[in-house]
Amino acid sequence: MEGNETPFDLTGRRALVTGGTAGIGLGIARGLARCGATVAVAGRSPERLARALAELRKIRPDAQAFALDVSDTTALPGRWKEIRTALGGVDILVNNAGTTWRSPAHELPIDKWDEVIATNVKAPFVLAQLFARERIAGGGSSAPRAGGPGGAILFTASILSELARRDNAPYAASKGAIRQLVKALAIDWAPWGIRVNAIGPGYIRTDLTRPLYENPGFSAWVVGHTPLGRWGEPDDLAGAAVFLCSPAASFITGQVLYVDGGFLATL
Repeated sequence: MEGNETPFDLTGRRALVTGGTAGIGLGIARGLARCGATVAVAGRSPERLARALAELRKIRPDAQAFALDVSDTTALPGRWKEIRTALGGVDILVNNAGTTWRSPAHELPIDKWDEVIATNVKAPFVLAQLFARERIAGGGSSAPRAGGPGGAILFTASILSELARRDNAPYAASKGAIRQLVKALAIDWAPWGIRVNAIGPGYIRTDLTRPLYENPGFSAWVVGHTPLGRWGEPDDLAGAAVFLCSPAASFITGQVLYVDGGFLATL
């Protein structure tokens, strides 16, 4: 470290956050920007992109926003090239975009299973592969301070990577896959200094969980089962994300850091 730089300083890093226009993704983007990263958020809604960009530019004037539909995996290589060219490179990839479909397993439409798996597992893998191929082709040294010589990939896992809940078979399967994918990619890409980790949110108040936290009975159950006694907020994920993407975590790879208020620690 030089001068007043701290191990959490992300100055000079370029970060792409998918699903970064609201909720957990925007909370992570805010955290990365506050620690000095040039942050780009990606999503499908033009209105959300505009709102997120306006908010992020109050923190970092160089923030950017890009239209991206991760479910269209055939278009991802071309779109990745366009985005990374506009940014001048990507040092930190946050694979946060995701979806869910709640239904008893025996009533689940197979097309909804395919949609959840494609968005939550296939698309993040494709983007991670594109990131890794680029870093490997450059010898893993194009950004030697980007949280490690080869850069950092951060996935969004879930407490459902470890547990299951009724009516959530495709989501639980997808997040269990992310837990294992993080380990597999960390091993494969460690020779090039590419670190791969995940954060595992507990019950966080977002648009995706609105049907849950607006249900008084379910919300009371969450609060009662969470030792810290509340729902999480998107900004609660920012510190963990910054840590795992920063030089402070330079010897950490293949891990899931659960940010759940103690949920997984209790019966």
